[in-house]
This record gives sequence, structure tokens and C-alpha cells, in this order.
Amino acid sequence: MNTHTQNFKVRLGLFVIIGLAIFVFAIFIIGKQKHLFDPVFKVTSTFYNVSGLQVGNNVRFSGINVGTVDNIAIINDSTVRVDLLIKQSVKKFIRQDCGVAIGSEGLIGDRLVIVTQGSGDSPMVKNGQELESVEPIETDAIMASLRVTAGYAEVVTEQLAEIMVKINSGSGTLGRLIQDTTIAQNLDQTMLNLRRSSKGLDENMQAAKDNILLRGHFKKKEKEAEKIKKEAEEKKLEEEKQ
Repeated sequence: MNTHTQNFKVRLGLFVIIGLAIFVFAIFIIGKQKHLFDPVFKVTSTFYNVSGLQVGNNVRFSGINVGTVDNIAIINDSTVRVDLLIKQSVKKFIRQDCGVAIGSEGLIGDRLVIVTQGSGDSPMVKNGQELESVEPIETDAIMASLRVTAGYAEVVTEQLAEIMVKINSGSGTLGRLIQDTTIAQNLDQTMLNLRRSSKGLDENMQAAKDNILLRGHFKKKEKEAEKIKKEAEEKKLEEEKQ
């Protein structure tokens, strides 16, 4: 009987110790999440839609977790107030013109509150002060916009496919230009004729310069061109000196 009583006491003691350890651990986790052991201050902001934000979600400033969402309350049919608990150590960096936005951890992660940076000349935020909010963009709106964009892209792709089919089959001006070798040969011949004409024009201009009657005219034009060039260089030098 005494042995049974002793074993029972040992089991009861172990049960109490394990229960106390679990209780202390739970208090520590909850206190850490609620910043019960760290000095904090509170700020608030109001939104039209909190987009799935929950109490306990992180508050982030400059990419660093600095607090948690303390409370979410519906004020009226178009306003939701969000209370934030932020570490006292970062209070000096948060200004009164900082904004509050709702974001997410990655594409499909938990929602979080992002405190944007304010201006350096703005006063430091006060405890309990309300900061200006930025309404979040709903995922449904983003998906609807993507569907519209995808529809336009599908139409453009179909039209491009039709154009390429016509080009490959030789239809239209561009198709005939690419597929018809005769047109390509004619273009080559045209370019050759243009080069020959240009060469003949250069020869005619050179002959005109050598002509006694026109030699004075061309020399006069060359002197005028040199004079204009010289004036431009002098003007540039004066501007650089100034």
C-alpha cells in the first residue's frame, strides 16, 4: 500500500512539473508575441478593408519586424480601426507623417502591416497617435486585371499568327517581297542603279569644279564655308572661357 502511494506521489509530482513547464512556456510565447516583456507604444490607423489581416500579425518597418497587430475593430460600415503595438526602441525612427499599409509575406503568405518611412523633419510619433493609411489592393482586383490583360494578349497573338501565315504564303506586299525572288532581284538592281547614278553625279560635280567658268563660284563657296566654320570655333572658345 505504501509502495503504491509512493509511486502515485511521484507520478503526480511529474504531472505537476510538466504542467507548470507547459504553462510557463505558453506564457513566454504569448508574452513575446504581445510584447508583454518589452516596452511598447501604440499607434492606430483606419482602413476601409483590412484584406484578411488578423490580430497577432507582424508589423514591419524598413523590412524589420518591429511589432504586432494588437486589435482590429469595426467602427462603422465603412471604417475598420487597427491598433498596433510597436517596440519602444524604434519609436525615434517613426514620424508623424509615416503611412500604414497592409501587405503580405510573399505572394500567398500571411498578411502584415507595413509602416512606411516618413520625412526627417517631421516630429516623432506620439503614443496612441493615428497614422494615415494606404488602402490595400485586393487580390480579386489584381486577378481581374490580369484576366483582361491575358485576353488582349491572346487577341494580339492570334493576329500576329495570321500575319505570319500570310507572309509565309506570299500574300500581301511584305509576303511578296520576302517570298518572290523577282522582287528581290529588282530591288538589288535598283540599288545598283542608284550607286551608279551617285557615282556619275560625283564625277559631274568634280568636272564642274574644274571648269574655268565655274571655278570661281566654287572657290567662293569654299571660302564662305571656311569662314562660317572659323566663326563657330571662335564662338565656342569664347563660351568655354566664360
